[in-house]
Amino acid sequence: MQRNVLEYLEQSALKYPEKTVFADTKESVTYRELTKRAKCIAAGLKEAIGVKVRQPIAVLVDKDIQSVISFFGVIYTGNFYVPIDKDLPKERIESMVCLLKPAGLIYHDTSRDCAQSIEADVMKFNYEELVSGQADEAYLSKVRAQALDTDPLYAIFTSGSTGVPKGVLVAHRSVIDLVDNFKEEFAFDENCIFGNQAPFDFDVSVKDIYSTIKNGATMYIVPKKLFVTPAKLIDFLNEKKINTVIWATSALVIVANFKSFKNSIPQYLKRVMFSGEVMPNKVLNYWRQYLPDVLYVNLYGPTEITCNCTFYKVDRKFEDNEVLPIGRKFLNTGILLLDSERKAPVGDKEIGEICVCGSSLALGYYNNKEKTDEAFIQNPLNPSYPERIYCTGDLAKYDENGDLLFLSRRDFQIKHMGHRIELGEIEVAVNALPFIEAAVCLYDEANKKIVLFYQAREDCKKEIVAGLGKVLPKYMWPNVFRLYEKLPMNKNAKIDRVKLKEEL
Repeated sequence: MQRNVLEYLEQSALKYPEKTVFADTKESVTYRELTKRAKCIAAGLKEAIGVKVRQPIAVLVDKDIQSVISFFGVIYTGNFYVPIDKDLPKERIESMVCLLKPAGLIYHDTSRDCAQSIEADVMKFNYEELVSGQADEAYLSKVRAQALDTDPLYAIFTSGSTGVPKGVLVAHRSVIDLVDNFKEEFAFDENCIFGNQAPFDFDVSVKDIYSTIKNGATMYIVPKKLFVTPAKLIDFLNEKKINTVIWATSALVIVANFKSFKNSIPQYLKRVMFSGEVMPNKVLNYWRQYLPDVLYVNLYGPTEITCNCTFYKVDRKFEDNEVLPIGRKFLNTGILLLDSERKAPVGDKEIGEICVCGSSLALGYYNNKEKTDEAFIQNPLNPSYPERIYCTGDLAKYDENGDLLFLSRRDFQIKHMGHRIELGEIEVAVNALPFIEAAVCLYDEANKKIVLFYQAREDCKKEIVAGLGKVLPKYMWPNVFRLYEKLPMNKNAKIDRVKLKEEL
């Protein structure tokens, strides 16, 4: 019985000790060396904080292998790691640390200044000093003997409606469930070479890290700067022979907007998997035009259900204005579509809120019972024994093939001019227009107006209206149009709706 993700690492280290497991632009580490360094980190932490388990230990992260190695060092102590981006505003980092009250905080040379600026009462550990120590195998064995698959593995912070970030706490068993499903569904093996795009405080990176060690594979960290120079990005993919990418949708959009495949294409890609935002089919069709033999997978799921609960392997042609399905549930996952009161399932082909049950569910929000109880509720269809479900806030329905179609957020549904409107439907129609690079719709409640924020090379309000007139009723047309040379993005490579809402 598998209880701990370290079993993946240790099994792969036995089979492929000298194989590169993680690499950035400055250095790489083999499976043998990763295991050694992680155990040294664990011993150093134990000397300073004592034998503690199931406690948070923060890691100031950058796009480098030291961050990932630090994660495994924390795991060996029986505690859970909490990645915090070193470039976040000081006030936000302080609020996270105050909420966590971590047993320690790990930093390395690139995050030294950030660590020194933190005023909260927390023990700070230098990565370079920790890895220079010696492993303590007796201590490690004692910790592992206490391990449970329900032990927390990591906490990742998401934004909170009150301005206080929420730490989503995820157990070992949930990540085991995820990467085992990925291996079976997508034929991951030791020949996979992953190209990591997501920052390490974003849950998309969880799929890269743990799929790598599960399969004895290799992961290259793609430098962030390459996503603003796609020609160099393609060179990097080819140089490293990357054959599998699990990226944010916005990363694929950037490549398409730059028409990057005119001069060169990725030569080794076999799998292109994406999530985070709705994939515009015109972007997907651009990729499919140049790379027709690649497996494309639309992944869906929030952080609270450990990255993804559904998937759709793209197996047919889609028109630009069609909705791309989010597909079907993974094994060992339950999907319910509930009514607006979250009390009963909706009927066939009716719209309902996606609610999820199974081992993939997070443990809840760390040190935040109120928000946990709001989102993780008793299954209303099961009055007989405790069974939690997570309510995503996402609206969906099943199509004629039995695949789920994501439609909108619950809070994106508005009442306008007497009509109930899904803002997501407007976004799909606008993003299908060939001259639009990206677009989102928000509702100005005070002035009762639908506001379209769009990215294009020039003002094209008339063309947008003409295009929408062919597919949407007039009452769904935006009332206000705001052109951007580049829409603001948040740190997780999604369009920053919070910032745009401030501009209403």
